[in-house]
Amino acid sequence: MPAELHRAAAREIAHRVQAREVSALEVAQAMCERVRRLEPQLNAFADFDPDVPMSVAREVDRRLAAGQRLPLAGVPFTVKDNLWLGGRPATFGSRLFADFRAPRDSWCVARLRALGAVPLGVTNCSEFACKGVTATPLHGQTCNPWDLQRTPGGSSGGAVAAVAAGLGPLALATDAGGSTRRPAAHTGLVGMKPTLGRVPHPWGFDDPNHLISVIGQIGRDVEDVAWTLDLLTAWDSADPLSCPAFAVPDAMVALKQPLPPMRLAWSPKLGCGLPIDADVQAALDSALARLRAAGWGIEEADPVWPVQPREYPLVELQQASLAELFGAEWQRAPERFDPDIGVQIGLGLSVTGARIAELLRLRERQHASLDALFEQYAALLCPVSPVEAWPLGLAGPPRIGGLPAGPRGHAAFTPLFNYTGVPAISIPCGSGGNGLPVGLQIVGPRFADARVLQLAWHAEQVLGRSPPSPLMQA
Repeated sequence: MPAELHRAAAREIAHRVQAREVSALEVAQAMCERVRRLEPQLNAFADFDPDVPMSVAREVDRRLAAGQRLPLAGVPFTVKDNLWLGGRPATFGSRLFADFRAPRDSWCVARLRALGAVPLGVTNCSEFACKGVTATPLHGQTCNPWDLQRTPGGSSGGAVAAVAAGLGPLALATDAGGSTRRPAAHTGLVGMKPTLGRVPHPWGFDDPNHLISVIGQIGRDVEDVAWTLDLLTAWDSADPLSCPAFAVPDAMVALKQPLPPMRLAWSPKLGCGLPIDADVQAALDSALARLRAAGWGIEEADPVWPVQPREYPLVELQQASLAELFGAEWQRAPERFDPDIGVQIGLGLSVTGARIAELLRLRERQHASLDALFEQYAALLCPVSPVEAWPLGLAGPPRIGGLPAGPRGHAAFTPLFNYTGVPAISIPCGSGGNGLPVGLQIVGPRFADARVLQLAWHAEQVLGRSPPSPLMQA
């Protein structure tokens, strides 16, 4: 296999395998060799056994020889550790599941495999996917391919580290508060959070954020992400969040068509007065200026939110759910947990039923607030994260915008779009003062995933793709 194919888009790999220019097995062998060489530096994988992708790739070659049509033929992808790759360890980043093996593929994994894709391995995520860095007591910390002394973010840190290092062009992840979008922003990738329920997820681990979490798609360009989302789009009645509106994929239909005239809102502080580092703000301002010069109709406008905390206003729902799922075990053996997760569980044990009801009503008001903005604007543009990736060993940067940072200040720009169930994407838009990637977030109304992706593709044509990470070039 040509050495440069690790930089190729998923679409190119599939085309070349289908055309018999290269076999699925040769692709898998080359990717496994890259994992063997780079994984000691990255620690991107919670589970990697080369026999798995090799075996699946051989079967893909046999299926192609038998005349099957496989849109994703030979395309390597990774699976986040809170999803299931059947027969392989699935640990949720936790010692509690250190000996657990997935009894079946997650729905999204099974779907990609049915279409000819090859699972490369299972990627690290923070414990229970409830933390903004990827460092667990079970698997250790994952490093950023742009700077191995910095975090890729979380909770999908292993997923983005793999794609940004050239260990497969696609990753399956989850996003319950920005866990796909923020790590993508920190590693120069595209990360999509579709409308809640667009990708079915009817079985797997009990998710502390099951009412807001979605299956995210990570790739190196918008077209790969849109293509993958279309292939994953379906209605499955086994998932109570799934909807018949998703029976027909639509992301690729209008992706490259000329943009119609649109009023777009730019909200640099998201209507919450959120702090942002000056160098990140400068990168975003430059990107907005280029989009306006390209003819985009962008006006500064903020959502008018109900009275609420600025950072993660519904975080008590996550804390209470963690307490319900794992509180008893934490009380028996707190040393088995990431201390930061233990703090969340302890806080969750004190959340009352009345408070839960109050938070759910707040979520309804949040939805109404964002819907009011979308009555005037076709989409909303805003930051993904207010900072570049920060050093390993820290749960978050100590200061943001020159001010002391709250524990979730680095993550404050993303969770509101989980609470409201709308589609949102992170695309690269430049770099900060340390030369590390910065992301621009594009958000649309519910079910307007195709519009969000079309805007993202056209923005990519103006802003360009991120350059490859140093480890991609290794």
